[in-house]
Amino acid sequence: MKTFHVDASEYGQGPTNDAKSRTGFEIDRRDFLKMFGGGLLICMSDLPSLAQESGRTFGGHELPKDVSSWIHIAADGKVKVFTGKVEVGQNIRTSLAQAVAEELRVPFDSISMVMGDTDLVPWDMGTFGSRTTPMMAPVLRNMASVARETLTQMAAKRWNADAAKLTAANGSVTDPGTKRALTYGELTKGEDIVRVVSGDPALTPATQWKIAGTAIPKADIRAFVTGEHKFPSDIVRPEMLFGAVLRPEGFNAMLTSVDTSAAEKMEGVHVVRDGDFVGVAAPDAYAARKAVEAIQAKWNIPEQPSNDGLFAYLKSNPEAGRENGPEHTAGSMEKGLAAADVKVEQQYTVQYIAHSPLEPRAAVAEWSNGKVTVWTGTQRPFGVRDELVEAFHLKPEQARVIQPDMGSGYGGKHTGEAALEAARISKVVGKPVKVEWTRQDEMTWSYFRPAGLIEIKSGAKHDGTLTAWEHHNYNSGPAAIGTPYQVANQIIQYHPTKSPLRQGSYRGLASTANHFARESHMDAMAHAVKMDPLAFRLKNITDARLRVVFEKAAEGFGWGKVKSTAERGYGIAGGTDKGGYVAACAEVEINPATKKVRIVRVVQAWECGAIVNPDGLRNQVMGAIVQGIGGALFERMLFSNGRILNPHFREYRLPRFKDTPQIEVILIDRKDLPSAGAGETGLVALAPAVGNAIFAATGERVCNMPMAPRQPVPGIKPSPYSS
Repeated sequence: MKTFHVDASEYGQGPTNDAKSRTGFEIDRRDFLKMFGGGLLICMSDLPSLAQESGRTFGGHELPKDVSSWIHIAADGKVKVFTGKVEVGQNIRTSLAQAVAEELRVPFDSISMVMGDTDLVPWDMGTFGSRTTPMMAPVLRNMASVARETLTQMAAKRWNADAAKLTAANGSVTDPGTKRALTYGELTKGEDIVRVVSGDPALTPATQWKIAGTAIPKADIRAFVTGEHKFPSDIVRPEMLFGAVLRPEGFNAMLTSVDTSAAEKMEGVHVVRDGDFVGVAAPDAYAARKAVEAIQAKWNIPEQPSNDGLFAYLKSNPEAGRENGPEHTAGSMEKGLAAADVKVEQQYTVQYIAHSPLEPRAAVAEWSNGKVTVWTGTQRPFGVRDELVEAFHLKPEQARVIQPDMGSGYGGKHTGEAALEAARISKVVGKPVKVEWTRQDEMTWSYFRPAGLIEIKSGAKHDGTLTAWEHHNYNSGPAAIGTPYQVANQIIQYHPTKSPLRQGSYRGLASTANHFARESHMDAMAHAVKMDPLAFRLKNITDARLRVVFEKAAEGFGWGKVKSTAERGYGIAGGTDKGGYVAACAEVEINPATKKVRIVRVVQAWECGAIVNPDGLRNQVMGAIVQGIGGALFERMLFSNGRILNPHFREYRLPRFKDTPQIEVILIDRKDLPSAGAGETGLVALAPAVGNAIFAATGERVCNMPMAPRQPVPGIKPSPYSS
């Protein structure tokens, strides 16, 4: 047993990393490539398609333009593809491999993806915002196309043939006239070929896809099904210890006193103290937790806001130093309201909710020769590397982050708390350390989807024409805040405010809140002018893509064929964000005696351009619908004076098997359009469709998410419905 008192200034003063790690994990990129034999190295310049992504710099970073940074073809024909994007359950490992296989003309099974390893892949901002398919896939397709063209030219040179008459397919270049063929491996074996390529590479149109656009099963699926795959929480290193951290009793707490003597007496326990940070390392996770429990600590917790009065607090506490925005104005609200026959004004609210990933934060940290290697679940490996560099005063090359495919994130794992904690303890005790957050840690100390207050004022003529639209969002965010409906007179504004809780990204983020408010309000307007909710929307839509998803969802659902009753209601909602278009119809059942709400059926139409993997996309959309049930009906964080009151699943209601409705997903494959991301926007139509269905059955508009909480939410008018 040992106690370590650490001066933060010691961080970063170890020797520079000028030797191979004794663990064998400090591998230089070129050494890594050498393990696969000779390969293909191409440099290119003036590539317009790449310029949109790689020409921009983020924090001084510019994406490389050489093919070898992205693709390596080994002597045996196997293809390694490198990307900083990560697999978090969205199946992007599969669809990116499909995109490369399509352009490179190789079998899908010949490709393996190297993802999220900061020592091996090009710098990447992170996996979020539905950016992977529309932004990373084109980069990899460009590189694969250039590589294919270069291989064809190599074969032409070897045969003294016309490259234009050769064909590349199935990992080989063939001369149809002579039947000669060379595999890619035979062309690259033992050679590094430097070639400058300029211009815009010809990419395969979606109408001609043979590998992309097909329902290829998830890459490495057997490893996931059999348990062979190692998630971050499964990583084990030689001589590894288990770490645990003393958590404050509330937010913004200051440690006033601490007694670690009882923990220090435990066999095999190391105690690390650095200011308010107190951590332990022990031979096993149970011993580490018991050691933390033995520490006597006192905290000073300042007075803080609670659920009660939350939305009044948000509206009256603007965030200092941040201006309102984005602000969109058109026409004159005064004239628009004056021209309206019907006016509707309403407030809508959304609560803080937790990400609730299947796998809480986990990290293993290992120091060697002044370099730290961390295995952790994160959506931003390079972001976590930067956090390590800053915390320990390192050079970027002295920190490596490896992201094993992790157990979901939903936008909640952009930060590296567990990685920093593990590295902090590991550096002091001199051995690898694993830190695994408990469910309570995850539900308390990670960040939450922002709560928000949204105020909408609108007007319309009796014929359903919108004349005015004013939309103010306080705190939850500007995503998808603009209305997709045609209206001449608008004011749309986002107001950043102080947040009582730590908040950040969440799947769909503010798009969910803004769609809930807007689509609930559009439904209220439709009823106010006595129009069918679908007909009212279609009258005010000029975007053909949005019109199609509404029409397809309504057709698949049988909209209008059955009228709502007091016990069964039907609702519709839709919208667009991040290049995707969605519309959903929902059928809800309401018990007249208990007021319990059950979602019976959901039909959702989805369009995001050319579809890369139909099964993967369908799973994404179905998963979004199921996840959306929680935020729509019952998920919310309860907090009081700096403390979370429901940090366990027994108190925090999530969707269960019994909550899952009959789901039909209608995919609209637009091969004439670029592929957009599909990870987030599929979530946003569910809540307003359900709320509109509740209104159709009961005549009561529920304007607060969650709409049917198991218990009343402090500060909110009690919902008459439950789930």
